[in-house]
Amino acid sequence: MKRIAVIGAGAAGLCAAKHLKAKGHAVTILELGSRIGGLWVYENDNGLSPCYKSLHVNSEARVTAYKDYPFPEGSPLYPDHWQMTAYLEGYADHFGLRPHIRFNAEVTGVHATGAGWTVTTRNGGAEPFDAVVVASGHQSVPRHPPFAREFTGAYIHAHEYRVPEPFAEKHVLVVGIGNSACDIASDICAHTASTTIAARSPVLLMPRMFLGVPTSRVLAKLEKPWMPWPLRRAIRTTIARMAHGTMEQWGFRTPKTRTHPAGHHLLIGHFIWGRITAKPGIRAVQGRTVTFDDGTSRDFDAMIAATGYEVETPFLSPEHAPMKGHWPDLFHRVVKPGVPGLYFVGFFNVSGGGNIRMMDDQAEWVAALETGEVRLPPTADMHAAIKAERARIARLYPDSPRYGLELEPMVYRADLAREFRRARRADA
Repeated sequence: MKRIAVIGAGAAGLCAAKHLKAKGHAVTILELGSRIGGLWVYENDNGLSPCYKSLHVNSEARVTAYKDYPFPEGSPLYPDHWQMTAYLEGYADHFGLRPHIRFNAEVTGVHATGAGWTVTTRNGGAEPFDAVVVASGHQSVPRHPPFAREFTGAYIHAHEYRVPEPFAEKHVLVVGIGNSACDIASDICAHTASTTIAARSPVLLMPRMFLGVPTSRVLAKLEKPWMPWPLRRAIRTTIARMAHGTMEQWGFRTPKTRTHPAGHHLLIGHFIWGRITAKPGIRAVQGRTVTFDDGTSRDFDAMIAATGYEVETPFLSPEHAPMKGHWPDLFHRVVKPGVPGLYFVGFFNVSGGGNIRMMDDQAEWVAALETGEVRLPPTADMHAAIKAERARIARLYPDSPRYGLELEPMVYRADLAREFRRARRADA
């Protein structure tokens, strides 16, 4: 039995602890705040949650859920954050994790020792562990646009956004075209004098529902693993056009490369009613005046930057940090090559499907590594795999920091399955 520290009691930390506990390890979950649920807890006192009042999951409940713990009967197709928090609390109680959680335990240092790791908390001092799982999340440190300081109106990052009322009767610019931008623009536009989305990048706005079912079910029927990406892109573009028309008619650009899926079930309706308009990227900001790439300028009272996040793990030394620039420096997004006993769970954005389900897959692999059921390849091979994955993402997706964490579920699950098969062959 090993003593293993798990940092964070959100979705990633909970499933990591569950799988490790099931293998007989002594697990301690160190949670900065006083609540279970991480980013899904509205006004979480750990200060890291970007949860706004209207937030719902982007993926259908049945593909979001952990493999062995479905949502309760009668749950909606797309649960809200209160239901997600209750679900995660139920998961913790079902698998007996709550007694293993130390709340209000701020981790200030994680250091390698000869026999394992020493974890230091602000109020608890230093404690030895055989291994550490970092599950602290990657959506807590806002990435601000370069022109943020030039804007003299009211400015916030999406991480600070909670409710629409402060923006009533104001002219508001939402910067970005990811899911948070779509959600926030749709949330505020019935209250504002005007709402504008500035979309620098091309986007394919996918409907939440298509033919009466979640669109993900339709894509699962139509798309096959063997299909080349141009064919899959044509399928998605056709569905988006059938549901919304062309991206160009709403002021956006249809992507020619892979992009992260985005959308909101009410967004196009607000475009139809004139509550939201779109503009291209921002060329310059002077005071309250914003000049766009098409040469037009407008004055705004407020700006909300939905421009992503920086990945920061301040309790780790630089050589143990999970990122190099905006790229993960991790074998299968989990293992730091040459650093035994240090794991990362949840440092990705899936390009389709549910993040929680993928965390479950990662946690299962971590538990198998710690019990010796599977073994890592040589360090050089891990570095080569990281380099190859990085090249693949750079080749397929736009050159933008947001795509450094992009993860394709089918490819990733095949990679993990290959690791388990390799272990079985080695034991045969």
